[in-house]
Amino acid sequence: MEWIELGRIRRPFGVKGWLHVESFTEPLEALLDYRSWRLRSSGGAHALRVLAEGRAQGRELVVRLEGVEDRQAAQALVGAVIEVARSELPPPGAREYYRADLLGLAVSNREGVDLGVLAHFVEAANGATMVIRHALSGEYWVPATPEYLWHVDLAAGRIIVDWPLDAG
Repeated sequence: MEWIELGRIRRPFGVKGWLHVESFTEPLEALLDYRSWRLRSSGGAHALRVLAEGRAQGRELVVRLEGVEDRQAAQALVGAVIEVARSELPPPGAREYYRADLLGLAVSNREGVDLGVLAHFVEAANGATMVIRHALSGEYWVPATPEYLWHVDLAAGRIIVDWPLDAG
């Protein structure tokens, strides 16, 4: 079964086992549509959890997972990545992509200059940022917004961004 990363546990919320969650879905509340979450720790261990309840709070979610009853149990989950089975996800719409489908794709700019390979995403204040690694010239950090993410060709394994070479 293939799993898709949809969020991350940030920190405990209160003393009754609730958690602050960063959602990578759009809108952020869409993560609450999935009741079964696989949590992947930084060490790579996996645990299945069931979402009991949750709500939006600012730019994050606060959630309660079944079996997490106190702050200590919640603290043990901090930093875990939230994954959902790909089979549960709807197909992406036009110009929408799952991050997992973009990782490892070759990236070039509109001038045809090879920038490298999309290594991972970083959450920034303005949204997701693509971290593109080139063996010789280092990294390029490009916002993953329609303004910069100009074209994606999954079949060809290529992303074209509107990013000048000297932007870094």
